[in-house]
Amino acid sequence: MTGTSLRRGATTFSFVAPALLGIAIFFVYPLISAIYFSFTEFDLLSVPRWVGPENYRRMAEDPFLLQAVRNTLWMVVVFVPVRILGAIGLSMLLVQLKRGAGFFRTIFYLPALVPPVAATIAFVYLLKPGTGPVNHVLEMIGIDGPLWFNSPAWAKPSLVLLGLWAIGDLMIIFLAAVLGVPESLYEAASLDGANAWHRFRSITLPTIRPVILFAAVTGVIYTLQYFDQAAVAGSIAGGQATVGAGISQSFGYPEGSTFTYPLWLYTVGFRYSALGYANALAIVLFVVALAVTVILLRRAKAFSGEES
Repeated sequence: MTGTSLRRGATTFSFVAPALLGIAIFFVYPLISAIYFSFTEFDLLSVPRWVGPENYRRMAEDPFLLQAVRNTLWMVVVFVPVRILGAIGLSMLLVQLKRGAGFFRTIFYLPALVPPVAATIAFVYLLKPGTGPVNHVLEMIGIDGPLWFNSPAWAKPSLVLLGLWAIGDLMIIFLAAVLGVPESLYEAASLDGANAWHRFRSITLPTIRPVILFAAVTGVIYTLQYFDQAAVAGSIAGGQATVGAGISQSFGYPEGSTFTYPLWLYTVGFRYSALGYANALAIVLFVVALAVTVILLRRAKAFSGEES
């Protein structure tokens, strides 16, 4: 290898070194540590004791874990598609606007800037069964409003409504994708007699498919880690403040309907100080998120006709 090649290699490495160092410190090391601690029993106050795969076997006998998994899967199956469909529909609507498009884009995007905790607190009070304005409005038009966050059947749909309200971040991405579709394709389809639905199905959807894939992958990863809104909604609706290390006695309220996988992981680690078991739960979550991402990417390649 010549001196010039060595200098080029050193220059290249000097540029990527900060990124590699950050990955090693903030991703690789924590991941390896979590894998090690998942095979131990410890509580931060004592020396970790090696227990082998005991923490993983414990998951099969954990009734709270099963409930948390069911709630999280429900959120993945419902929350992610609803947000994607809502963002696509809203972006298509904004594209059709001839006047005031910039104003409405701003209005629809602003809720995404509200901190999740503040937005959840506001939603809980807006949807409060007895005093919330939403049920008062529904009553004025002859509709008996549900109990929303106080009902096991409506608590998760209420979280989906919260996600739809703060859909602006996803809407902006789809809006950019829809605006990037060549106008000539629409004109050619119109000349061939295609209506609005045919143009959307045959031109818009295939063109924005990579963005849909991106939204699906990031949406699934986000929902598998769904924590803030579920924790705050259960605590506020249940009428109990957090105690100890930020642990609320109302996590999962009502009747465990908002008890997600990350909530159980957090409770195991910081309420029960079973940090070995909590690390095992975290590793399983990481593996599931990685597997789902790989499956979605492979399915997208197969659907588009590319070779995997």
